[in-house]
Amino acid sequence: MDKIKLKGLSFYGYHGVFPEENRLGQRFVVNVTMYLPLKQAGQTDEMKNSVDYGDVYEAVKRIVEGKPKKLLEAVAEQIAADLFDTFPLIQALDVEVVKPNPPIRGHYEAVAVEIHRERNE
Repeated sequence: MDKIKLKGLSFYGYHGVFPEENRLGQRFVVNVTMYLPLKQAGQTDEMKNSVDYGDVYEAVKRIVEGKPKKLLEAVAEQIAADLFDTFPLIQALDVEVVKPNPPIRGHYEAVAVEIHRERNE
């Protein structure tokens, strides 16, 4: 299956279990892989046969910068649901939501949740 990937989308949001996360906020990074047929888009050079990357970015931004959620899992699920609702050509999605600086002790690069969803699950 063909793919369109948006990598390293960075936003400031207020998601988290701890009150200080909801009050102070933090940076989130989102990676999205959309599975859809792209042959017709390549042959016709018409946007109607693909997905507008800018529109995907704005959809993800509205969610990550929108109403706070406790869990990254909930943020990822909302992104997947919104992209399926908005872009009928998408057949499956991988959504990764990364929290680079969660308030936990230890040495790590980041924590992340990644989900895979298919349109007719």
